[in-house]
Amino acid sequence: MGRDSIDRRSPMPFYFQLKQILLRQLGEKDLQPGDRLPGDHDLCNTYNVSRTVVRQALSELETEGVIERVKGRGTFVAQERTSQALVQSLTGLYEDVAARGAHLRSEVRRQEVVPADEQIAGHLGLEVGAPVVLIERLRFVDEEPWVLVITYLPHHVAPGLLHDDLREESLYGLLETKYGVHLSHGRRRVEAAIAQEDLARALGIEVGAALLVLRSVSFSGDRPIEMFIAYHRGDRSRFEVTLTRTTAADAASRQPLMQLTT
Repeated sequence: MGRDSIDRRSPMPFYFQLKQILLRQLGEKDLQPGDRLPGDHDLCNTYNVSRTVVRQALSELETEGVIERVKGRGTFVAQERTSQALVQSLTGLYEDVAARGAHLRSEVRRQEVVPADEQIAGHLGLEVGAPVVLIERLRFVDEEPWVLVITYLPHHVAPGLLHDDLREESLYGLLETKYGVHLSHGRRRVEAAIAQEDLARALGIEVGAALLVLRSVSFSGDRPIEMFIAYHRGDRSRFEVTLTRTTAADAASRQPLMQLTT
């Protein structure tokens, strides 16, 4: 029995065998993200299995992020997702993308001073109406729109930031090297949402597509420095969480420290 055949005497389910065959072939053929794969009908004929078997195998591969199935178009090798760890680290998206050899650039849509509304002022420890720098960036990974980020910082923290070129620069890098601001920790909330028309158009996705929304406040010591809202494409991003077990008393007495994306 060949490595690329279904062993009908094996106790392993047919769908599991087919899944392993497809995984092996993806590696051996060195297929790239976006490459088209055989359709359901072709797989049924090639491996002499039912459509139910094929669908189960492909469904698991899709759930695991190996393939993408596009209605009316076919099955494709999945695009690699940026992976960000919600751990005690202050590396941002710029560093994460660079670490895997990809290129990140930003289209700066807004970079201006605005008065802090009640919500922003509360998060940043300011009076309502205090000047804050607003930066809105549409961020591209290898020229594909990935995330829309809206950032607020107290104007006095980095007054020259209004004129800095953020198209190819890390905001955290600038804060540290130019303004002497070293971030120490942060609070983050992750939510699921769907893309409305404006966001869908900016991110190049369909209205109603899945989004991951991050809301974060970062600190330098006990001083809030930055607040951001980031709208990530659900089909291009994932977040990895490092967990440690604590007692109920420990959990109640401290805020989680998380990685901040900017």
